[in-house]
Amino acid sequence: MSNRSRALPRRSCLSTPGSSERFLAKAPTATTDFSFLDLEDSVAPNEKVASRAKVAQAIRTLDWDERVLCVRVNAWDTPWTYGDVIDVVTESGPRLDEVMLPKVQQASDIVALDLLLTQVERNAGLAPGHIGIEAQIETARGLINVEEICAASPRLESIVFGPADFAASIGMPVTTIDETIHDTPSNPFIYVFAKILMAGRANGLHVIDGPFLKVRDLDALRFAAGISASYGFDGKWALTPDQAIVLNEVYSPSQTMFDKSLDILDAYRVATDKDHTGAVMFGDEMIDEASAKIANSFVVRGERSGMKRTPK
Repeated sequence: MSNRSRALPRRSCLSTPGSSERFLAKAPTATTDFSFLDLEDSVAPNEKVASRAKVAQAIRTLDWDERVLCVRVNAWDTPWTYGDVIDVVTESGPRLDEVMLPKVQQASDIVALDLLLTQVERNAGLAPGHIGIEAQIETARGLINVEEICAASPRLESIVFGPADFAASIGMPVTTIDETIHDTPSNPFIYVFAKILMAGRANGLHVIDGPFLKVRDLDALRFAAGISASYGFDGKWALTPDQAIVLNEVYSPSQTMFDKSLDILDAYRVATDKDHTGAVMFGDEMIDEASAKIANSFVVRGERSGMKRTPK
């Protein structure tokens, strides 16, 4: 996989239908960390094959700045997966960072995609391992197997929760995924978030929440995104550029937290390197190695987002 894309933030992951030349042309202008051009749910069956060329041309010819650039192909239980991968990876050139595989059920789904990518890369003149993989967990079976899925390939960069298909998979009595689901006493996603997060982090992956469908209600989006952000998720899908702006804020540390984390690391460095102590008072808090690890995680996330320390 690309070391460049692995190190970049994914606070907002903007979806763009691969069948719409108008939306594809606008996608690079959105303020988002990650763009994925979709060949799956947002493309009608009779448009899927023709959309491959549109997506590849957009990747090749448009100015995508430094964001992570991905294509979501169709799942293995459709007739389009292999053609999506071959056509898009071959025709897109080196700017394509990743392929996203939806409805991953078991580790062998990722292994099969890895093997196919290896052959396509070779025939397209790309460096071995250039294309990373995003894996979507959207079913009960996928969740049960998520630990093995996250360890299935060194190409894996992110694990993504797909709430709508998952709700259908487990028989949730809802017609849409909105903030009310997260606000119930028996929130079913508490277990899902924790399980996906642990599996992803154990394998060094980005962990991404899925879309929020009420695209005009940005306050409700902020609430829903705050739930997965509080668990430690790296970002969430955006369905519009306006959603992406909100998510960039929700999944970034506040400036106050970023500055405090750097101060904690400075204090801990003095305590260990100069004073040779394992713990030190930081204001009215006792900080130690665990405190430094927490602070470092905030610093890494902030630096990925382009944050700078406030001058003193």
